Amino acid sequence: MNPIHQNRRALNATEIVTQLSQLNGDTADGWKLIDGAIERQFGFANFHETMAFVNAVAWIAHREDHHPDVAFGYSRVTVRFNTHDVNGISVSDMFCAAAVNALLKG
Repeated sequence: MNPIHQNRRALNATEIVTQLSQLNGDTADGWKLIDGAIERQFGFANFHETMAFVNAVAWIAHREDHHPDVAFGYSRVTVRFNTHDVNGISVSDMFCAAAVNALLKG
């Protein structure tokens, strides 16, 4: 297991805002705090691209043993992270969200 996922704790509000700012940078449509989770919507040109992205997110989740809620349709995907065992948002959520962001850089 990645050491970042050990000894987790819920981040406080200031930490969440700071880390979201770092995670999103200048992106206006980045990760947002919604109902106790961080969430981001992604758009794609077609179903093939959508499914490739969903499968890549699943691979990250499996590798990190930290699993998001994922909803998808023909050309859109919504990814939500929170940490159930700390009843909040942890550094694991931010780490995995950054890994998901990295899928689209290139």
